[in-house]
Amino acid sequence: MRDLWDSLPAAAQDSATALALLLPVLLLGAILLRGYRPFPLVAALLGRFLWVNLVFTALIAVAIGMGIGLVAQERGLRAGMAASADKFDLVIAAPGSEMTMLLATVFLQPSDVPLLGGHVFEAVRTHAHVTLAAPIAFGDSYGEAPIVGTTAEFVTHLTGGALEGRIWQTSGEALIGAAVALAPGDAFEPAHGFGAAAVHHAHGESRLTAIGRMPRTGTPWDRAILVPIETLWQVHGLADGHARPGRLGPPFDPELFPGTPAIIVKADGLPASYALRSEFNRDRETMAFFPGAVLAGLYRVMGDVRAAMSVMALVTQILVAASVLTGLFILSRLFQPHVAMLHAIGAPRRFTLALVWSYAAALLLTGTALGIALGFGAVALLSRIITQRTDILVRAALGWSEIHLALGFLAITALLALGPALLVAGRALRTGAR
Repeated sequence: MRDLWDSLPAAAQDSATALALLLPVLLLGAILLRGYRPFPLVAALLGRFLWVNLVFTALIAVAIGMGIGLVAQERGLRAGMAASADKFDLVIAAPGSEMTMLLATVFLQPSDVPLLGGHVFEAVRTHAHVTLAAPIAFGDSYGEAPIVGTTAEFVTHLTGGALEGRIWQTSGEALIGAAVALAPGDAFEPAHGFGAAAVHHAHGESRLTAIGRMPRTGTPWDRAILVPIETLWQVHGLADGHARPGRLGPPFDPELFPGTPAIIVKADGLPASYALRSEFNRDRETMAFFPGAVLAGLYRVMGDVRAAMSVMALVTQILVAASVLTGLFILSRLFQPHVAMLHAIGAPRRFTLALVWSYAAALLLTGTALGIALGFGAVALLSRIITQRTDILVRAALGWSEIHLALGFLAITALLALGPALLVAGRALRTGAR
């Protein structure tokens, strides 16, 4: 049986799980409704207590919508972070925290980190299995956009060669990210530092001109401004890495290389990448790591967060279910006379059971359906907010796990709704007997 289940496609497994969750409710409904059609009376009860019904339905919808929306958002954020690190195969930096360097290089978070010297960069660049070795440098900004110094080869690697405009040819030219509030042709003055700590006019009369725009990548690099790494060195009064003035890009003179926080490396194959990581982790001078591996460790933490969020969503839904059932008990007193009248004119007890349970099931089904629809809206809204706040393109969507969560809530509460139905039918029967 297990082998048969494993052989089914994922969609078939998910559909079967959803059906299994609903099956007890369908069986209960079939037993209670066999031979009866209480739906006109159910519609009358829904209309008679319209505002109370709307409140209960809205309560269910909000609980389900926010619960499944938050759980789905974690999965979307994880996928967006993985996409952000896609172009960063291997990072070599000075020994320290891999997480700090990941945040600095991939997510462009300001960090104070040590520098690698020219001899280290030259050893990496000239390695037989290295196809790309790009130094990157930070420290300046324009508004909310960090200015990153690097090489033209890395720009091509990052953008796939697609640019609006052209690559830089002099140290005074810059490429702007898709989310930067500048246009090609605009001139601007870099500030030293970032955010509230940025110092304006710290670089004298240094000005940069935007000569191109990079395509949208859905990563924090969309809000970055890329310049030749020589530009950042020069505006800080350092050598530019070359014996001949005006030259841009590698090779650099190791003696004139001011230093770089990190080197982005692409090897000629996966085995070569592992060999490079091992080679540049052997001494105390360098640290090499795969951003994807560091993210995997972060995902384990996020997995714990997802589990906590799932538990919170479940607890919230349990509380909502308890509130709905309590409300049904209260409502049962309101239409107790109506049900007693049905008994008085000869309605069987199972009919009243079917009537009250169908009424509760209608509320639960409507609330669950609206909750799933609300979940779609919540996911879209939260994705947009997170994308704007983090510059990580988050494309979250509801999946089968969220649908199963909503259907599980519906199944459990629908089964528990048999309790108020039994209570109403029992009271009505005793009232009719008197």
